[in-house]
Amino acid sequence: MVDGIVIRKRYAVIVTTYGEVEEVTVRNLWPSSRKILRSVTRQIVKIPEALIYFIADYRSTKHYIKWKRNRYHSSLLAINRAQTGMLRETIAASTSPMLATLEVTVTDAYYFVPPYLEEKLQQMWNHYDGIIILPMIPVESAFSCGVACQMVVDVFGESAFGKVKVLSKLWNDPLLHRIYTDYLLREVSECMRPPKKAKIGLVLVIHGTLVKDRAGNTPTLFTGLAETMAFFEVMKRMIMVDPENIFTDVRQGCMNHSRGGEWTSDTIEIALEGFKEEGYDGVVMFPYGFFADNSETEYDACKKLEEAGFPLWQYIRCINDTPEFGHWLSGKVLDGLQSLNNLQRALEPLDTES
Repeated sequence: MVDGIVIRKRYAVIVTTYGEVEEVTVRNLWPSSRKILRSVTRQIVKIPEALIYFIADYRSTKHYIKWKRNRYHSSLLAINRAQTGMLRETIAASTSPMLATLEVTVTDAYYFVPPYLEEKLQQMWNHYDGIIILPMIPVESAFSCGVACQMVVDVFGESAFGKVKVLSKLWNDPLLHRIYTDYLLREVSECMRPPKKAKIGLVLVIHGTLVKDRAGNTPTLFTGLAETMAFFEVMKRMIMVDPENIFTDVRQGCMNHSRGGEWTSDTIEIALEGFKEEGYDGVVMFPYGFFADNSETEYDACKKLEEAGFPLWQYIRCINDTPEFGHWLSGKVLDGLQSLNNLQRALEPLDTES
């Protein structure tokens, strides 16, 4: 307070995710592919700098041909912007007493497409007292939320975490489990509820993770394997005991990479093949490991379900910008703001002494 005027601290909330190109051109795909190789792929496979451009160009051309042929356009950025707007509105409408002392700006940024997260951090650094980074991926690992942490360290060093808080462990919240279960069962269409006693399976789709490196050893980096398995188990239990449940069984469907070693074995393909061999009448697919639809969910995963040839099938979109999810998300962000504010207040006497 200065001369009776309350000075409100300025905080920024950056809603971030991988990001995918919206206008599908090779020119747009190239820089995205290069950043993916530098930020993620090089953590598990050593790639000479000279090969990065070659591999990135090959991957870009491959994606361009595949997406153009199938007339696919990613909805990820549009969804993330909608989630950002929803979060901004929900926080603005909040009655939290903390907001009387804080001015909060909510914006979006991405790992692999503009506006880039590291550039937005640099732009905001001197204009805000604190920054909350919200990675829109429920299970953290070195390949997902860890990318945000690494970018903070790369730009500002280890000491930055007195000013920046990266939200994590979003998957481990009973309220999210409840929101997911209610949303999923509400979205199941009537065609998946035939009058006769049918066997309907559910595939819960998530990004797979590294189990063993190329030498057969446990990876030294944080893979999120235990968290991935725990998330699946808690979601399966909640769905199966729900009074509205229609599923005979629930199985994990991991989406893996092909490089770096041994990845999670319970893949989408194995889940679908198992349901087919056991005579299931239909399958529902829900990407619970993603907060927003993207090329891996609404294109790759959905295509596998469509081509499996079940008489009955349904792809249920990610939680995206549903209101219940938005209110839950704002609660996590407000908790993060309070935590960061408390930390900074605790550190103020130490800063004064130094």
